[in-house]
Amino acid sequence: MKSNNDNKTDLGFATRAIHDGYDPSTSEGALVPPVYMTSTFTFETAEQGAAMFSGEEQGHFYSRISNPTLSLLELRMASLEGAEAAMATASGMGAITSTLWTLLEQGDEILVDKTLYGCTFSFFQHGLTKFGVSIKHVDMRRPENVREAINEKTKVIYFETPANPNMRLVEIGAVAQIAKENDIITVVDNTYATPYLTRPISWGADIVVHSATKYLGGHGDLVAGIVAGSQEMIDRIRLEGVKDMTGAVMAPLTAFQIMRGLKTLEIRMDRHCSSAQMIAKQLEDHPAVKKVYYPGLESFEQYGLAKRQMSKPGGMIAFELEGGISTGTRFMNDLKLVKRAVSLGDVDTLIQHPASMTHSTYTPEERAEHDISDSLMRISIGLETPEDIMADLKSALDNVTLDNDNKETKVA
Repeated sequence: MKSNNDNKTDLGFATRAIHDGYDPSTSEGALVPPVYMTSTFTFETAEQGAAMFSGEEQGHFYSRISNPTLSLLELRMASLEGAEAAMATASGMGAITSTLWTLLEQGDEILVDKTLYGCTFSFFQHGLTKFGVSIKHVDMRRPENVREAINEKTKVIYFETPANPNMRLVEIGAVAQIAKENDIITVVDNTYATPYLTRPISWGADIVVHSATKYLGGHGDLVAGIVAGSQEMIDRIRLEGVKDMTGAVMAPLTAFQIMRGLKTLEIRMDRHCSSAQMIAKQLEDHPAVKKVYYPGLESFEQYGLAKRQMSKPGGMIAFELEGGISTGTRFMNDLKLVKRAVSLGDVDTLIQHPASMTHSTYTPEERAEHDISDSLMRISIGLETPEDIMADLKSALDNVTLDNDNKETKVA
C-alpha cells in the first residue's frame, strides 16, 4: 500500500512505527487497529464490483489481493524503508520467490553474491534454473566484480547485507549505481539489518525484501515476509507474483502481530546491538575462539563500510572455534541459557551450526566455494541480561578450552 504520510516524514522512526496510517476515530476510537478476519468483501452494487476488479475503483474485494489490516502494515513498512509502497507475504521465501518470479523469465540471468541464506540459495540453484534462468555468483565485496559480470541477459542483481551466516557486507550504493547504469533491478535482503539500521532504498536499491519472521516480528511466534519498492513494482509483484503465481498471502492476524512487533523495533534493536557489541568483544578475547565476524569490531574486514552503511552493527555474530566442528558441537551442547535453534531476531538468544542446519542445502564443496566454513557458528543475540548471555557462553567456552588442554596433556 502506498504511504499517505508524506506530511509526517519529519517524525522519528519509532513514532512512525507506532502511529503511521491509523486514526482511532475511524474505528470507534479503538487505540489498537482492528484485525479484519475476512476472506472477501461485499460491493454496494454489481457495477462497483466490476470497477474494483478492473482497477477503475480502489478498494478491497478479496484478501488474497488486499486486506485493511495488511494494508496498514504495508503502509508502515513503506514508511520505515523509505519506499513508495510495500507488500506483505506469508514468509520471507514468499517475498523472495514472488518478487523474482515477477522480474525474471526464461533466458534471463541473475547476479547474486557468493553468500546467501540456504533456502534462498536452493531456490536459485534448484528452482529458477529449472525454468531457464541462469544464476551467476559474484563476490560483491568488490563492486567492480559486479560490473565485470554483467552481460545482455542480466536482469536482476540480488544480495544480502549483512549476509547470512558469515556477515559479509555489500556496498549497496556502489552496486546499485552500477545496476542503474545498465538498466538492471537491484534487490536487497535487509532481514539482518532491518530498516532501523540500514535503508537500502536510500542507497539506490530498487526493492527490499525481509523475512518478517525475524526482527520485525521479534518474538518467534510468526512466519511472514515483506517486499518494499516503488508503487509500480509492488503493484506488479502483488498481481503477478503473489496473486497468480505463489499465493503467498499473509494472514490478517499475522499482520497484527508484526505491527505489534514494529512498535518496539527501535528499542529492541538498540538492545540487540549493544549486547552483541559487548559479547562479540568478549568472544574475540577468549582463547577457545579462533575468529569473530561482527561489523562492530575493528578487526572485522569491512569495519569501515559497516560504519558508513549501518547506523549500528546489528545483533548477529558469526564465529569459529579452535578445533573445528567437533569442538563446536561440544560447545553448543554445553550451553544452558542460550538455545540451540535456527531463526534469528528473537528475544531469546539462539545459536546454530549453518553447515548442518540453515545452510545444509549447500554441498560441502559449495559451502567451501561460498565462504561458509564447517566450523562456523551463528548466534542471534537476544534481549536477556547481556551478562547472563556471556556467562553462559563463557562457561561453555571454558569447558572447551579445558577439554582441549586435557587432550594436549594426554598426547604429551
